[in-house]
Amino acid sequence: MSSQLKVSIGQHSDKGRKQVNQDFHGAVLPLEPQLSSKGVALALADGISSSEVSQVASEASVASFLADYFCTSETWSVKKSAQRVLSAINAWLHSQTRHSQYRYDMDRGYVCTFSALVLKSSTAYLFHVGDTRVYRLRDGRLEQLSDDHRLWISREQSYLSRALGINPHLEIDYQALPLERGDLFLLATDGVYEHLDAQRMIETIQAHPDNLDTAAQAIIAAALARGSDDNLTIQLLRVDALPDRNADELQQQLRELPPPPVLQARSELDGFRIVRQLHASSRSHVYLATDGADATPVVIKTPSIEQGQDAAYLERFLMEEWIARRIDSPHVLKAREQTRRRHYLYSVSEFVDGQTLAQWMIDNPRPPLETVRGLIEQIARGLRAFHRLEMLHQDLRPANLMIDASGTLKIIDFGSTRVAGLTELAAPGSRDELLGTAPYTAPEYFLGEAGSVRSDVFSLAVICYQMLGGKLPYGTRVAATRSRAAQARLHYQPLRDDDRSLPAWIDEVLRKALQPDPNRRYQDVAEFTHALRHPSQEFLMRNRPPLIERNPVLFWKCLSLALGIAVLALLLD
Repeated sequence: MSSQLKVSIGQHSDKGRKQVNQDFHGAVLPLEPQLSSKGVALALADGISSSEVSQVASEASVASFLADYFCTSETWSVKKSAQRVLSAINAWLHSQTRHSQYRYDMDRGYVCTFSALVLKSSTAYLFHVGDTRVYRLRDGRLEQLSDDHRLWISREQSYLSRALGINPHLEIDYQALPLERGDLFLLATDGVYEHLDAQRMIETIQAHPDNLDTAAQAIIAAALARGSDDNLTIQLLRVDALPDRNADELQQQLRELPPPPVLQARSELDGFRIVRQLHASSRSHVYLATDGADATPVVIKTPSIEQGQDAAYLERFLMEEWIARRIDSPHVLKAREQTRRRHYLYSVSEFVDGQTLAQWMIDNPRPPLETVRGLIEQIARGLRAFHRLEMLHQDLRPANLMIDASGTLKIIDFGSTRVAGLTELAAPGSRDELLGTAPYTAPEYFLGEAGSVRSDVFSLAVICYQMLGGKLPYGTRVAATRSRAAQARLHYQPLRDDDRSLPAWIDEVLRKALQPDPNRRYQDVAEFTHALRHPSQEFLMRNRPPLIERNPVLFWKCLSLALGIAVLALLLD
């Protein structure tokens, strides 16, 4: 035994006799503390030949899994972390197909088979869907650990019964297996295992004991020599040393991390030094702190002690940190990488030196239209980072937006964010819980509907309206409308008045974005921000001022001509 898990990894991929390699693979061997808290991960995906975009699905699946798994909370188990990540990936792939030309033929869309192996402490965790395979070589015997998800119609014909991206809900095989020193795991695509028997693979591996990369290359060369006409990919992982058995207790310790006590200035927390409290509520505390390693200012958020037994709240708290780690946008608050072992439950993010949009609106009650456009476009870019990952923010409001000294705006709160694919994994009753802030929440949420990208468009439009008009478009009436009939009675109040020089068509843009019926709104935030600068001809004609305002001279000329014609007609009579 040693104090640390040690492994050797070898891998190789070849397009073989095909034009494109639809396989994709990857491995991550992190440093401490992630090696102990998250483990080592391998992932392998194989595209299907009926799809011309399956290689995109393979690459996205492997890259996303390896990135997002290590972004999940250290307090989550390996099973929970991997299943949540894979459910999110599956939802994204399925959405890509639904919005593509392949939406009526899923087998031609963004789908792939997938296998992943995570080794943490003294346990191997296997996640599998499709017909990639995972083997274990132990004591000279090669054992297939995964099942092939294929439905055989005849001796010669079969098709995949399960794959990533093919259905909106993912059914994935899971196993947890105890490790022994010397175990060797082998992940392979069908281009390899259909052309090499177990004995040949064992002999090839044993012929290269000191270099698993060479062994992987030799196995693929042997499969090609045996007539393989498919893409070929293989990954090898050997367990060289196992940690002390008491390392198994780390996950249990993480799950039982308590919220820290209320912190004071100069308090120490796992190497962070508290500077001052930034915000406090009955649900959480937010502090400005410095990292003792490099004196970088950071923000630490902790759940309040009262919430320590609220499982649903703690789940959202941990999800918020994972979301912050997944998104990479200059307009979204960035989580700080955890480099030290935690003794309490908290999250760490970058410090934004500035003010909330709520305070900015108080300081700037009548901002120019161009300033408002610039701020709305920054918020929209942040929202698009959420939407690209099939996530809805669901609580967009001025208090959740920060503007730094350079004028850059960032979305800072993700406690209400919904991740596609994870709804079915939520705690019972949590779907119906309204997490957003009522004045900025889209009307469909009050009807119990799940919401969509158009719901975030509504919230963004409320903020835009408030910045331009200093008030809410429907006041506080939206929260009281719990039926479609009641929502149909909501009336938009125009912003334009004698004291504002706003173009008349701006009201039409906002009116559309703020429609109570989501189907009548803009489809996404990019369409809304484009409309704020480029009015449609319909809006321009609808709000075209009368001729006497546009051209008084021409108006009076035309009127004089009409009167002259009328007088002439009377004289001729």
